[in-house]
Amino acid sequence: VHVVESGGGLVQAGASLKLSCIVSGARLEDFMAGWFRQVPGKEREFVASIDWFGDKIWYGDYVRDRFTISRDNAQSTVWLQMNHLQPSDTAVYSCAVQELGAPTGARDYDYWGQGVQVTVSS
Repeated sequence: VHVVESGGGLVQAGASLKLSCIVSGARLEDFMAGWFRQVPGKEREFVASIDWFGDKIWYGDYVRDRFTISRDNAQSTVWLQMNHLQPSDTAVYSCAVQELGAPTGARDYDYWGQGVQVTVSS
């Protein structure tokens, strides 16, 4: 299974970005998907996750109402729409998938992308 993210970049506070995650080597509908973020020196942090067909969605408290996770299994793609970005959102964002486990626990995810840098300037 191969996971590849795209869409990161440098934006000003208040702007929006949309991250994409393409999964290959397996059917996306076999996996739950999640986004996590990490800054140097800190633990990986849960951002959002979505179950196999988008029926259930979970968000980290600090991104609720600003970020939206979605998926299209036919396109093997998971997205993270990020609105009203703040400097505190600056991090490397990684996409991950798992077959079955805790939706918000990084340890339960089996396959990870390399991550994309998101930098929000004030």
